[in-house]
Amino acid sequence: MSKKPERPGSGSIRVLKTRIKKKSGLKESSRRWLERHMNDPYVQRSKADGYRSRAAYKLIEIDDKHHLLKPGMKVIDLGAAPGGWCQVAAARTRSTAENPHVVGIDYLEMDAVPGAPVLLMDFLDPDAPQKLSEALGGQPDVVLSDMAAPTTGHRRTDHLRTMHLCEVAADFALQVLKPGGHFLAKTFQGGAENELLSRLKQNFRSVHHVKPPASRDESVELYLLAKEFKGPGTSSF
Repeated sequence: MSKKPERPGSGSIRVLKTRIKKKSGLKESSRRWLERHMNDPYVQRSKADGYRSRAAYKLIEIDDKHHLLKPGMKVIDLGAAPGGWCQVAAARTRSTAENPHVVGIDYLEMDAVPGAPVLLMDFLDPDAPQKLSEALGGQPDVVLSDMAAPTTGHRRTDHLRTMHLCEVAADFALQVLKPGGHFLAKTFQGGAENELLSRLKQNFRSVHHVKPPASRDESVELYLLAKEFKGPGTSSF
């Protein structure tokens, strides 16, 4: 079992500040973003721990608190690239290449994740549920989605596009989850989600928003956590 990574800021890593010169040829907004990214302790920690992205710590922190991932559980990771959530899920479910408990799916190519095969296809493909079930060897206990639509800079548009991804991920989860299973997906603050929340509450025993510490304070992202699926007979999608 892999060692649980220490959280950034625990004193286990020294954060070295990097400054990008203003005459670097970058737009000022791009320069500030790059400087913030390079100085982000989660980015530095992810490199030290071998995670594909800082997003891995969001799942680590959510799971530490809500206990979604247990050894032997079967997990589907929607929109898996670049693979940080697959890495965490594979470690916590003790997934191996010989006996995979975690399967990712994405239409973007990505490097293989040990213990977590990734299907190169769109999860909305009609064949996706069957192929994922075959790769997992059964129905999943957990469906994860850290997907977000490419940002346009218009907050309302970005919110609606990512909410659409959250809605179709929820629809997918209700098709494939085992009774008692869990669903975790990214969303954005900003309304237009009451209908989705209502539907999830009809199908899961508890539904609420979570914002892990690894999610930047200025970010409008939240995660919808729906626990204990009641079963396909309750679905209203």
